[in-house]
Amino acid sequence: MFRRVVSTIVTNTRTALTVHACSRPLAASQSRSYSSKKEETDEQFDARWEAYFNRPEIDDWELRRGLNELHGHDLVPEPKIVAAALRACRRLNDTAMAVRILEAVKDKAGSHKNIYPYMLQELRPTLDELSISTPEELGLDKPLAEKIM
Repeated sequence: MFRRVVSTIVTNTRTALTVHACSRPLAASQSRSYSSKKEETDEQFDARWEAYFNRPEIDDWELRRGLNELHGHDLVPEPKIVAAALRACRRLNDTAMAVRILEAVKDKAGSHKNIYPYMLQELRPTLDELSISTPEELGLDKPLAEKIM
């Protein structure tokens, strides 16, 4: 009895879907709506990422995942986001990742020579508070051959 009820429901559903799909024009069935997401303002974006890195329970994997996703955006993150990421690195005792974050900021700044110095200026209190050295202070900005000579 149960099998017959389920079979009848499946048959009726298939029929309804087939009739409904055939009744639509072809062009309308092929269009897709990619703009279903609401646009996020810059302030909301900054607040979301700052809150993400400020979570006290963040672990190494989540930190790297967040940094990877943030680096994938076509922007240089605001200093407050980078400061939150640096604090997360300090909580996780991952100094190497903190230096990598600064290298990524320099990379994202690209040919705009004034962005990276501005970022360092804004991050200097955080860097001093957390005792994090910049790649330039560590000598990572020069090739090995220049260091030896």
